[in-house]
Amino acid sequence: MEIESTFHMYVQPVVHPQLTPFCTELTGIIQAMVDGQPSLQQVLERVDEWMAKEGLLDPDVKSIFVTCGDWDLKVMLPGQCQYLGLPVADYFKQWINLKKAYSFAMGCWPKNGLLDMNKGLSLQHIGRPHSGIGQSLCISSWQLNDCKNIANIMKTLAYRGFIFKQTSKPF
Repeated sequence: MEIESTFHMYVQPVVHPQLTPFCTELTGIIQAMVDGQPSLQQVLERVDEWMAKEGLLDPDVKSIFVTCGDWDLKVMLPGQCQYLGLPVADYFKQWINLKKAYSFAMGCWPKNGLLDMNKGLSLQHIGRPHSGIGQSLCISSWQLNDCKNIANIMKTLAYRGFIFKQTSKPF
């Protein structure tokens, strides 16, 4: 029930290489953080290498991504990959939407995502919202906070007896 490994990488935008003020305001990611970084294709290759190194591609090991909503893996990543002509790895095609899991466990929908889930579980929110791995597949030390919040929420729900199940529908 502890974090064993993390993956960290920025993606250099290809289609719109200049970040918008909205993106920077939402995520805290500034232009200098993405300039000169690998392309999405290169980062996805490195994700695959990391998952293999961690044993997560072993058929005997069960693993699944956990998201705060469906958008990142249902819409954003497949749409970006389709646009760029990249394949979407099978492991990105199933996930647990933490908002759905939380609503099953607690009986209410977390309108404000991680903030509401932390509050409902009496957990301290770590860092700034919207700064996790789901944001353009990039994180920095402070951006790991969404991932840490997700892990803390999952751990708390698991300790309370909740059993997590895949919430995405198969592609």
